Amino acid sequence: MDFISIEGNRQRLDGGAMFGNVPRALWSRWFTPDELNRVELATRGLLVPDIGGQTVLFETGIGAFFEPKLRERYGVLESRHVLLDSLAAAGHPHQAIDIVVLSHLHFDHAGGLLSAWAEGGEPELLFPQARFVVGRKAWERACNPHPRDRASFIPELPGLLEASGRLELVDSERHPLLGDAVRFHFSDGHTPGLMLAEIGGRVLFCSDLMPGAPWVHLPVTMGYDRNPELLVEEKRRILEHVIAEDLRLFFEHDPDCVFAVVERDARGRYVARCVESA
Repeated sequence: MDFISIEGNRQRLDGGAMFGNVPRALWSRWFTPDELNRVELATRGLLVPDIGGQTVLFETGIGAFFEPKLRERYGVLESRHVLLDSLAAAGHPHQAIDIVVLSHLHFDHAGGLLSAWAEGGEPELLFPQARFVVGRKAWERACNPHPRDRASFIPELPGLLEASGRLELVDSERHPLLGDAVRFHFSDGHTPGLMLAEIGGRVLFCSDLMPGAPWVHLPVTMGYDRNPELLVEEKRRILEHVIAEDLRLFFEHDPDCVFAVVERDARGRYVARCVESA
């Protein structure tokens, strides 16, 4: 089973928000902030070309659906749809993807489903042959967001996914489309129903439970997390599973590290050792 990292549009976000209660003096050792206190983040997907004869893409990044004013507000660096270019360069254009798996529907994970912004145009759903696999709880959250996280969702997206007739909702560890090759783990600390994919017994797609290597350390959470204390306990459980099963982590947002293994340091803390850089 091959695992191909697919780069999407990059983004700059406030470092304080990304690192929650971690002081700037510490997190600035991990990520160098710009003059606006923003740090650069990746929004990448993971392509697995053959799961039961199907080409599967895990996540689509932020894409290029924002109009220019919002693109600037949310720190999206490129105006073109980088993920589509990356898929084409890998020999798997979006029209040839059979399944897209989405951990949740925040815009920086699902925005890549949509066509790039165009003056006077409406967003269109890409991936015309794909079935879209989403956790049921995450889907319900996207359809009925809380005022605190309403801005994290794309209002038009649920309707487009439903109208496609290709939406598949998941509420258990397995889904028939993916068989035994993919096992799902669920988390509520970041957002209700976050769905993590364990692929081929080899890789765990971390999504926003651990956006990058620094967040493997248990106390490090984001200001965007709905329930940080719950998230810490969920991380502990998942990391013990990762070590026991000798899984690699795939980071969606880490600008430098794509794959990592988890180890314990001399003090018993979880640390990520990067084994494949961006």
